[in-house]
Amino acid sequence: MVETLKHDVVIVGSGLAGLRAAIEAARASGGKSDIAVVTKVQAMRSHSVSAEGGTAAVLYPELGDSLESHEFDTVKGSDYLADQDAVERFVKAMPGEIYQLDHWGLPWSRKEDGRIAQRWFGGYSYPRATYAEDKVGFFEMQTLYDTATKYDNIHFYQEWFVTSIIAEGGEFRGFTAIEMKTGGFAQILGKAGILATGGSGRLYSFATYGYSSTPDGMATAYRAGIPLKDMEFIQFHPSGLIPSGILITEAVRGEGGVLVNNQGERFMKRYAPNKLDLASRDVVSRAMMTEIEEGRGFKDEATGLDYIHLDFSPIGAEKIKARLTQIREIAIKFRGIDPVEKPLPVKPVCHYVMGGIDTNIDGATKLKGLWAAGEAACVSINGSNRLGANSTAECLVWGKITGAEAAKYAEGKSKPSPTGESAQLEEKRIFDGIFHGKGGTNPYEVRDTIQKEMDKNVFVYRTGEGLGNALRKIRELKAKDFLHCEDKSRVYNTNLSDVLEVESMLTVAEVVIAGALARTESRGAHARRDFPERDDKNWLKHTLAFPGPDGPRLDYSAVTITKYQPAERHY
Repeated sequence: MVETLKHDVVIVGSGLAGLRAAIEAARASGGKSDIAVVTKVQAMRSHSVSAEGGTAAVLYPELGDSLESHEFDTVKGSDYLADQDAVERFVKAMPGEIYQLDHWGLPWSRKEDGRIAQRWFGGYSYPRATYAEDKVGFFEMQTLYDTATKYDNIHFYQEWFVTSIIAEGGEFRGFTAIEMKTGGFAQILGKAGILATGGSGRLYSFATYGYSSTPDGMATAYRAGIPLKDMEFIQFHPSGLIPSGILITEAVRGEGGVLVNNQGERFMKRYAPNKLDLASRDVVSRAMMTEIEEGRGFKDEATGLDYIHLDFSPIGAEKIKARLTQIREIAIKFRGIDPVEKPLPVKPVCHYVMGGIDTNIDGATKLKGLWAAGEAACVSINGSNRLGANSTAECLVWGKITGAEAAKYAEGKSKPSPTGESAQLEEKRIFDGIFHGKGGTNPYEVRDTIQKEMDKNVFVYRTGEGLGNALRKIRELKAKDFLHCEDKSRVYNTNLSDVLEVESMLTVAEVVIAGALARTESRGAHARRDFPERDDKNWLKHTLAFPGPDGPRLDYSAVTITKYQPAERHY
């Protein structure tokens, strides 16, 4: 039996974008909108809590920074694939978001004069990464969750797994979801919807993401016919801790830490003579991999992993203890190294997806009544490479925008009636086809194979041969009968949710690889060894992937260029 729940605005995802959207929908409607936040985890376990180093905004133009500088740095960092109208809107909105969080109680770190403190991050012309020690995401999430709970019209559905979008006549009607606590199946109907489900970093095994960060929202939108945009652009953060992949924030380099090879050399002077260790992330990651491949890296004897040293010593013990408390704790607990005393072993690690659900500048998708925000969406301000501290900022800006837009759209509309047919078909697919299904292929082996292929062939450097091999492997996996569930319990059946996640991983991995194979150039985080140059004549365009009978159907759309013409990047 399909249970029916009704709300005005239904938000999927409880990270920074989802919570900011819920608050704004509540505010914009004057407390009248009935808002649901549906999340497959407990709200404060959303991956946004793991953000560490900063949130970018121009706060002190009197010290030389400017909105134009933030805008240009972001466009340049994107390797000129960002939509410049969206970037301009973004940088103008961000100072207000920092002060709004301050007013809601976020304990920003302060300068000696009491003003909000900011630090350097890679690719920036000024220190504009606003921080709260090295726990920015945690404090932002606590502040937003605390604020959201003050609204009686925001209702949380925690540990509910959304499986599909309900649409009729080209218009959003709701979502289907499984309540993990009971195994019950429901349709959650709404006048408007927002997808804020985060990124897809668990396509890789070496990743900074939590294990729940699978591309469910992206795959759900894609299966509903909504295109995914620019999915070939995966960001690899320069400093993933060996061997776990836990993020060592860019704030370490922003505070003065340096990358060192096995010859004791600060090698970034060869690759980015001006910005050095604070060049954009794609530049630094490629430099690290080049050092490793040319024999100037280190090797972890226990795991066989290659790495580079991240040396904290230029920062000084007192500043490490005051500003990088969490990173020091992580290093001691997970590696047995106190960075006050010794360098940390790091290598590039999957950290962010520049692409996502295709939206317009307001966050609206192709499906009327449905928006997307945060890392799940591609608006696009990041193009082919995101600058650090712009991701949490983007979540706040488009969380606010989509929350307001969805609430406005829902005004005066009657709540949709139960549709029945699509929800019943989805229930049959889940429970008859998967829960009670029989299969000969272990879904966990499928997941491991996906991650191995992505780690090997869709990493910092790529080739046509490697991408072609990965695509064939993914399509072989799709043909296997892995969609089945061994655990027949209805209560907290993580076997079922794992299989649904693997299904989404396969779907989105194919989109990533197909887009990367088709893009015969190197741009930002997409570095093809067989096509090492950027090709603006043929590839200054966004990739759009639509579901087709034989895999993704690729199309392309123009990049919005307003002020800044493409130029060669130098750091």
